[in-house]
Amino acid sequence: MAIITFANTKGGAGKTTAVLLLSTELARRGYRVTILDADPQHWISRWYEISGGIANISVIDFVTTTSLPIHLKEEKDKTDYFIVDLPGARDALLATAIGLSDHVLIPIQGCAMDARGGAQVLELLQCLRQRAGIHIAHSVILTRVNSLVTTRALQTVKALLSERQVPVLETPIVERSAFRDIFDCGGTLQTMDPQCVSNLDKAQENARAFAEEMMRILPIRLTASERRFGYDTVRDAA
Repeated sequence: MAIITFANTKGGAGKTTAVLLLSTELARRGYRVTILDADPQHWISRWYEISGGIANISVIDFVTTTSLPIHLKEEKDKTDYFIVDLPGARDALLATAIGLSDHVLIPIQGCAMDARGGAQVLELLQCLRQRAGIHIAHSVILTRVNSLVTTRALQTVKALLSERQVPVLETPIVERSAFRDIFDCGGTLQTMDPQCVSNLDKAQENARAFAEEMMRILPIRLTASERRFGYDTVRDAA
């Protein structure tokens, strides 16, 4: 079991899109994923509802500081990956979720405002390490990256992260229409119609690469019972 928390104190950083992409790709490989939706906009919960449910994914809505550890305890035997989608705020829930996490992913667009929101999460991680001796693994994931143009702002963000020795995932999330449309259509990237969505194959490959990188960082082995039900076949074929 692993707990991955997505955090940026600024809203609109591409956090929920990253949550959806990682969750659906892990589920497609046969892993049991529980998404804890603490975002007041409830985008993940709405997506899940219009999708009519997704195999291997469950969503818990209205997660609070008090209920978060309870949900983790109650669902741990039924979950391989917990994915926590936090609100864009610096509050007690942020500190609680980070303290319970195995890995914190900090989505940042190539802009100064996102970088400042991410910096607040990094400061909290540093505070936990210095004051409590708690080291939480973390990475920045660059989001909404233009596939054709590298902006000056994005280059500045990359340089700043490098100077501060902040780990950055090799796989950025590229700006794709499929990543927006999926919240309206429901389902997954694999169930979308390639005739209606431009560059769907590239969106699918981007999501695969992102999930594979996270699986290398936090590998989870399927149990014997899961292998009997063919989940290993699903994963190997993905």
